[in-house]
Amino acid sequence: MCNSIGKKKWIIPDCELPQEGEGILKGHESVIVVNDNGFDVTIDVTLFFTDKPAYKGIKWTVKSESVRCFRMNNKDDMCGYTVPFDTQYAMKLMSDGNIVVQYGRLDNRQTNLAYYTTLGFAEE
Repeated sequence: MCNSIGKKKWIIPDCELPQEGEGILKGHESVIVVNDNGFDVTIDVTLFFTDKPAYKGIKWTVKSESVRCFRMNNKDDMCGYTVPFDTQYAMKLMSDGNIVVQYGRLDNRQTNLAYYTTLGFAEE
């Protein structure tokens, strides 16, 4: 019996990596993954774009009973892929165990910076 919380399939439809900007708080996007399973999970990530083919080949691991933050502006987190700035895209996460996923974006392209977080859409 599985008592873990979450789902295995997630979509984050509104991604857009902002420039870092000049402020103390740097513009960024992040995906936070909680894994409360008793085993490490592997997550396959696909990026969907408006005007080019989907990008596959990003693989994340989250250790058992832990949380991990992945930054879209960090090439190591994105398995060497450079996410383009100021470009609309969506992200699909497919995990081999139940996880909870939260997306966040800090946008400081104006003096009144904006920060928001949201849960993605999930299915089992």
